[in-house]
Amino acid sequence: MGMNGTGKSTLIRLLSGAELPDSGSIFREGKVSWPMGFSGGFNGTMSGIENIKFVARIYGHDPIKIISYVEEFSELGNSINLPIKTYSRGMRARLAFGVCLAIDFDCYLVDEVIAVGDARFKMKSKKAFKAKFNQSFLIVATHSPQIVKEFCDCGILFRNGKLEYFDTAEGLINAYKKEISK
Repeated sequence: MGMNGTGKSTLIRLLSGAELPDSGSIFREGKVSWPMGFSGGFNGTMSGIENIKFVARIYGHDPIKIISYVEEFSELGNSINLPIKTYSRGMRARLAFGVCLAIDFDCYLVDEVIAVGDARFKMKSKKAFKAKFNQSFLIVATHSPQIVKEFCDCGILFRNGKLEYFDTAEGLINAYKKEISK
């Protein structure tokens, strides 16, 4: 957690490998996801199915199994066969969530967005996401105390160019509330 501009999203992009550090190195052990809901890596001229196949192959998964999961999860219907450039932002997010959840990562990265769509689809997304916690962990950048309460055991507050660790979600939330009330 932290105020706008403190580096939360930058940290998520660095951890995912989507952005390289100006100096130093980042070492990852295990499979780390791209930021949940991030569809910037999709090719807009390719269909949803073609993009799913591409990602499945990159991660060494059976494309048929990944496609099956994403088709059911995303609820895109026949639109999954259309070029992604024709999708609304919500449709792209559903596809991105589906693809990310279809692949078992050791660590899932989240930049603000835990769930997308209408209330029913948000509940479905949260349920699927929580099911991943049996085998994975989560790093989330957020302003939402509710998300921290629901998904986090501990946390870091970005403050004055430094990181402050809290061993409980409640401690992080209290410090964040003090920070934003200044």
